[in-house]
Amino acid sequence: VQLVESGGVSVQAGGTLRLSCAASGYTYGTYSSYCMGWFRQAPGKEREGVAAIYTGGGSTYYADSVKGRFTISQDKAKNTVYLQMNSLKPEDTAMYYCAAGSPMGCARLQDAWFNYWGQGTQVTVS
Repeated sequence: VQLVESGGVSVQAGGTLRLSCAASGYTYGTYSSYCMGWFRQAPGKEREGVAAIYTGGGSTYYADSVKGRFTISQDKAKNTVYLQMNSLKPEDTAMYYCAAGSPMGCARLQDAWFNYWGQGTQVTVS
């Protein structure tokens, strides 16, 4: 599976941003067999799960730190997952990664469950 993220830029606090992740090249099953997640890693910090969506049923999961501000969604026709980020804070500054993996990983938001990763897109909030 190949994942390509886009949309990361520098924004002011309180602003909005939408990240996109285009998926292709499934090695088994179909797009609907995966959990698609967004993770982020700030300098000097561990990578953390932000949000995930089970592509088959559409169930979504969020880290407490982004609940009510971020929304994960998908466009199945385009095999693309989005992360809408509102009310951005300086602490949201990080490299954001898209990942694909086992549906078991969705609720856990743990990177060990995700096998495929994008190259990352930088989000800076000042």
